[in-house]
Amino acid sequence: MSRSSISAALSLFTYKTPAALPATHSNTTYHKVQVDGVGVFYREAGPKDAPTIVLLHGFPSSSRMFDTLIPLLATRYHVVAPDYPGFGQSDAPPPSHYRYTFDHLAETTNRLIEQLKIDRYSLYLQDYGGPIGFRVMLAHPARVQGLIIQNANSYEEGLGPKWQGIKAYWADPKNHPEVPEAFMSLEGTKFRHAGDSPNPECYNPDSWTDEYAFLSRPGEKEIQTALLYDYQTNVAAYPRWQAWLRAHKPPTLVIWGRYDSSFLVPGAEAYQRDVPDAEVQLVDAGHFALDEQVDDIAASLHLFLHKVYR
Repeated sequence: MSRSSISAALSLFTYKTPAALPATHSNTTYHKVQVDGVGVFYREAGPKDAPTIVLLHGFPSSSRMFDTLIPLLATRYHVVAPDYPGFGQSDAPPPSHYRYTFDHLAETTNRLIEQLKIDRYSLYLQDYGGPIGFRVMLAHPARVQGLIIQNANSYEEGLGPKWQGIKAYWADPKNHPEVPEAFMSLEGTKFRHAGDSPNPECYNPDSWTDEYAFLSRPGEKEIQTALLYDYQTNVAAYPRWQAWLRAHKPPTLVIWGRYDSSFLVPGAEAYQRDVPDAEVQLVDAGHFALDEQVDDIAASLHLFLHKVYR
């Protein structure tokens, strides 16, 4: 085979297997801007004239959870990953100065996106990124080009057993102080990553020790307790989110860590009720599936996004 034909074959192979694309961490930049008086931090990578992917993180993480994914996406896409107020490198004003509700976090996130002059995007929603992202989508449906849902629940059947205790806390918070304490404990933070995974050696313990250190910052307990109590508004909004999916049927990819004890596999499968063409992939990982399966997830994202933007 000639050199030119070998090059052509390799080029074709690379096109069909996006995971083989080179990644570069030098492409990621770090920013902090004022959004309605609050300093909001975000990571950015990739060419700004490419389609934009907005990555919305979960609890108790930050945009740092996407550190391994961003360079794999930035080979072809413009990637923006913010920290919500009260998380990561963003400002964490006390609840007396910032209203910690999912409505307000969504408003701030949307203002950031608009401030960056991004008017069309695909969304990657993980955990808390789900209720924040759904609020953004409902407010601006025409801006959404594609939807990636990774362990972000929108269905009652996806709620694991621990949510019975959380619902008791919502009904009577003063008599259930143990619920937010467990929610923000080191053991709870560790289990949120590895879950019941048979591959515990694949998980970097720095993930949960760093997150626990974040949860232990002064004032953080008040912030996270307010959001845990407000989470009941998300469960109440499930029917509205489902109706939006039925009405708009955005191109949807659902990726779910099967060892997630908080959001169960039936919650992933339920998306196909409202978006029948949604692709559902179960991966051998916990709640933070990128911990264990980032390369396979990146490959799936490239194939999905290629179909969205072709």
